[in-house]
Amino acid sequence: MNYLIIAYIMGWVLNFEGAFLLLPAVTALIYGEKEGYAFLACSVLSFIIGGLVTLKKPTNKRFYAREGFVICSLTWIVISLVGAIPFVLTGVLPNYIDALFEIVSGFTTTGSSVITDLTPVPHCVLIWRSFSHWIGGMGVLVFILAILPLFGGVDMHLMRAESPGPSVGKLVPNVKKTASYLYKIYLGMTVVQFIILLCTGMNPFDAVCITFGTAGTGGFGIHNDSCGGYTILQQAVITVFMLLFGINFNVYFLMIKKKIKEVIKIEEVKWYLIIVFTAVALIVINLGEWDNIYLSIHYAFFSVASVITTTGYATADFNLWPMFAKTVLLMIMFVGACAGSTGGGMKVSRILIYAKTVKKEIVGMIHQKSIKILKMDCKTVEHSVIRNANVYLVSYILIMAFSLLIISLDNIDFESSFTAVVATFNNIGPGLNKVGPTGNFSEFSNLSKLVFIFDMLAGRLEIFPMLLLFSKATWSRK
Repeated sequence: MNYLIIAYIMGWVLNFEGAFLLLPAVTALIYGEKEGYAFLACSVLSFIIGGLVTLKKPTNKRFYAREGFVICSLTWIVISLVGAIPFVLTGVLPNYIDALFEIVSGFTTTGSSVITDLTPVPHCVLIWRSFSHWIGGMGVLVFILAILPLFGGVDMHLMRAESPGPSVGKLVPNVKKTASYLYKIYLGMTVVQFIILLCTGMNPFDAVCITFGTAGTGGFGIHNDSCGGYTILQQAVITVFMLLFGINFNVYFLMIKKKIKEVIKIEEVKWYLIIVFTAVALIVINLGEWDNIYLSIHYAFFSVASVITTTGYATADFNLWPMFAKTVLLMIMFVGACAGSTGGGMKVSRILIYAKTVKKEIVGMIHQKSIKILKMDCKTVEHSVIRNANVYLVSYILIMAFSLLIISLDNIDFESSFTAVVATFNNIGPGLNKVGPTGNFSEFSNLSKLVFIFDMLAGRLEIFPMLLLFSKATWSRK
């Protein structure tokens, strides 16, 4: 284990967080809020510690997959531990566990909250919550890789550890260029949504915060009714962009390069859209509001887009919907968005791999001498990818079960407890009942919130980077 290189990169992470913290500090200055001192103090502290750690480059610059996973996990833990401090200093969340829950929910683009009333919360805190979504959406390390040339080809270990989905590859041969392309697309889509929301009449502050949350598929609202108070047109714009940010960013890269034939071959996007439209149709039929069918379709589309992309915004309280409609939403909570997007969940690509594997095994039982190869996007799926997906599923189920067992100590009803675990582990935000669109996570104990914090981090980092932290072999010097 190359400890010096890990410390060096953590130093750069703190430097970047120091820069990130300047946005809410400037916001406080604009709105004349005294709470800005908390962000400025944390920014200075981050710069000091980060600067001291990065003064000297380590002589051994090599690191491998093990270091990559550790760096990835520690990055998200470090930025969360520091990013939570302003919530305590401003008095918005005096309990540090609550503050840590809130910022982890922000960085992991979950959107679950313990704040019961957003009305008195200062603008600087609101924009920090929303900005944390944007930072975590594409990934902290991907952002750093896009700007800093670290150590050559081994940078790929960082990108693989942080990128969501069963596999990750380079868009172009150079890792820095790959990260740069991803962030250019991400930033471009963010700017476009912001401009469109401004054109619909939304005020600049709301447009910035909502865009940050949509781009990162996070879902922190800045009003108590989430997106319910916006116009139908504004809600429609948010719906479209939630769905767009839930698509694999490789698709946009291929479209820019005019490789349309390759885009057509991507099965995941096709099935992602099929799932969305099927879920909307089922919910609209179940709601049965035929006298106001257009509004019913609008709310169904917004809710489905919000849930499947794990954004978590709300325009309607789906707690009040029929059980069938709520079950449809619960099912797509597990599915999630596409691999390589800013969305969470298990990812559509994994669901496809599982479905194709089941079909392959059934055919194999009938035709025992046949040799059937599993393919996706007209390419053979390597055995290592299938094995990784299977191990992921087992780990996913075990963590879900263990989390639910601990959460049950709070003696909160099963629907709330179960969907709270689902919502945090899949980085969705709202669940059902007490943690529904109009509820929050404030009723849970500090122990449960710590479990949720782990679940949010594990869900965002695809489980394995977090689990490796608990292995002795990870920390050996060999």
